[in-house]
Amino acid sequence: MAMVAAVRDAAADAAVTFLWVLFSSALGAGTVAVTSYLSLQEGARYSALLVTASLLFVLLSVFNLLCNALGGARFSPTDVVAFYAAGLSRPSLFSIALRLPAQAAGAVGGALAISELMPAQYKHTLEGPSLKVDPHTGAVAEGVLTFLITFAVLWVVLKGPRNPIIKTWMLSITTVCLILTGAGYTGPSMNPANMQSM
Repeated sequence: MAMVAAVRDAAADAAVTFLWVLFSSALGAGTVAVTSYLSLQEGARYSALLVTASLLFVLLSVFNLLCNALGGARFSPTDVVAFYAAGLSRPSLFSIALRLPAQAAGAVGGALAISELMPAQYKHTLEGPSLKVDPHTGAVAEGVLTFLITFAVLWVVLKGPRNPIIKTWMLSITTVCLILTGAGYTGPSMNPANMQSM
């Protein structure tokens, strides 16, 4: 029975990760489309950041519902490991060994799908992580930013407000801020399943 549950969790993770990479990779294009539709100035960086954070808020809200409906599916290997280490979930090591590769496969599928489905005028928004500094500095920056995003998520989940809307908004703002902080080092990263651009 435990093996069936582990396989079910891995399949749910693969599906959710596929959808997460597909839709989160479209955040850059969505930001461009919304700012253009609202006639916001191209140089109005703060307006674009607010649009991106708002789109991310909607995306996280939908994915929270989807993950809960699928019995606690996750779309980031960091989530699985961090929640396990914090004692918030106790999946078996067999389950973790299935979930992590399933998430990787889902991420690859989502990246391939978005690269095929993205309209030509928005293809420039699909810039993924790329090293913009020396490898040592990039590794340190990625390690620090990954620690900070993981710490922030755990803090918001455990110690943050009880209101799920405020929690999701806090996660959106934190994510956008940390992605912008890391943009000069490794681009938008901190999640192995991430290829979106801000």
